[in-house]
Amino acid sequence: MEGDLQALAQYAIRTILFAALPILLTSLIVGLFVSIVQAVTQIQEATLSFVPKIISVFVSMLLFGPWILETVMGFATNIFRNLNIYMR
Repeated sequence: MEGDLQALAQYAIRTILFAALPILLTSLIVGLFVSIVQAVTQIQEATLSFVPKIISVFVSMLLFGPWILETVMGFATNIFRNLNIYMR
């Protein structure tokens, strides 16, 4: 039983990481690009890095939202289908 719960916890963490990965990577890449532009142009404005990241996160949520929803729904469906294993 402990092995089943440990496998479930690992599956949950893996699902969370896979679901968050596209949004985090998009924000990381845009933030890195904006930081490079700020360093080259010596413009140190806080909103210059904040606004592009917010826009990129919103766009990535629109693009990857269906895939993220499918991933999380697959996880939830798997949990409910195998509930008898975890309730022993």
